[in-house]
Amino acid sequence: MNLALILFASIITSNIALTYFLGMCPFVSISKNIRVASGMGIAVTIVMTVTASANWLILNKVLIPMGLQYLQFLVFIITIATLVQIIEIFLDRFSPALYHAFGIFLPLITVNCAILGVSLFAMLRVYTFWQTVAFAFGSGIGWFLAIIAIGGLRKKLMFADPPENFGAAGITAILAGIMALAFIGFTGIASL
Repeated sequence: MNLALILFASIITSNIALTYFLGMCPFVSISKNIRVASGMGIAVTIVMTVTASANWLILNKVLIPMGLQYLQFLVFIITIATLVQIIEIFLDRFSPALYHAFGIFLPLITVNCAILGVSLFAMLRVYTFWQTVAFAFGSGIGWFLAIIAIGGLRKKLMFADPPENFGAAGITAILAGIMALAFIGFTGIASL
């Protein structure tokens, strides 16, 4: 499969947040502030790309040759947690301003199900290494675009008076559903 097609599809038509609804907890809670949402989107994109690539290498170069592929879920989760910790330490050491701007959100990336989902989708679709990198990067960019878009919509709705039973989370879920319909409209172009 063409890398450009995988990249485009993972950003638009098979958006990890709006098609599969993965990573919705931080999506709903962090999208209140566009600046924080953009920082989280960048961090998710970096972590998603690095962890999916590392998980592909570990699965195909270590676990499968040793006949230990049944440990892939455990190893994927450990890899994600380890790489997030390494990125957190690196940012704390070399970019304290960025580290403090992320605050608690950087460690929360460890439990973002979209990160694990991308590694699992790449494994189930039997992607090559470069296809996995393109898919992970595109999925991160797609998640970034979705959280920025929902943040902008929520900012516009700040002065609106939503129905009492919906609240902020309900309106965000409805907005995400409407955005998903818009993104799914591109499905005829390319999908995974």
